[in-house]
Amino acid sequence: MLNALTIDVEDYFQVNAFSRHIKREDWGNFPLRVADNTRRILAMLDEFNVKATFFILGWIAEREQRLVKEIRQQGHEIACHGYGHELIYAIGPERFREDIRRAKSVLEDIVGNKVSGYRAPSYSITDKSTWALDILVEEGFSYDSSIFPVYHDTYGLPDAPRFPHLITCESGSIMEFPLTTYPLRFWNKEYRLPIAGGGYLRLFPASFLQWGIDSINNKEKQPAVLYFHPWEIDPGQPRIKSGFKSTFRHYLNLHSTEAKLRKVIGSGQFTSMHKVLENMVLS
Repeated sequence: MLNALTIDVEDYFQVNAFSRHIKREDWGNFPLRVADNTRRILAMLDEFNVKATFFILGWIAEREQRLVKEIRQQGHEIACHGYGHELIYAIGPERFREDIRRAKSVLEDIVGNKVSGYRAPSYSITDKSTWALDILVEEGFSYDSSIFPVYHDTYGLPDAPRFPHLITCESGSIMEFPLTTYPLRFWNKEYRLPIAGGGYLRLFPASFLQWGIDSINNKEKQPAVLYFHPWEIDPGQPRIKSGFKSTFRHYLNLHSTEAKLRKVIGSGQFTSMHKVLENMVLS
């Protein structure tokens, strides 16, 4: 069973957890670490002979065009993470369209190919922003990976389907590849445990994530998706002062992320999201 390996290419100061402390117009004042961290990831993927999907922020792509080209030249998929890393439900339809149109244009100009995949900043397609799917279709995207079928204070559509599925909108259809959850039942009620990566990758043991992915592949006969960010393998990144919750979420176990990734990636069959979806259609 093929699973999707995805990297959300943004830098440490751009995460939503710090948005109250760092203004977007001040991003240029912070040293960029994303290129070096991403090249470390590329080297690791080459070591395991694995291809992945890189959801790249347009703001980063404009400043690191050489990096974007390297990712593509090494056989990985280039996908869109928007331009300014703003929550969809916070900016509204008009600004959202402008954001993805700008980011898609930047990426396509750099690589010379159509960009067909999208992932929202902080998975911010929720019940307050499902209108975004229509706009994605209108702007030429064929698949999305923004819906996290869990309860969370920032994101989540807890009752959404757990596995890849076609969503029909007024503007057409788009494939959705939700972030992976594992079903737990207590007192005849199902709970969904996030095991897709990111902070959950840093929180849970690698063996637990391996077990969850294997179970989904073998028992439910479905693909999983694993995601992480370049800053998550960078324990030496500058510390940003924030509240306890944001600090805990961002800096938890940064020192062990790369070792966990090596165990999980080395234990399963991973490839790009486009390849997984293509394989599902062909099969």
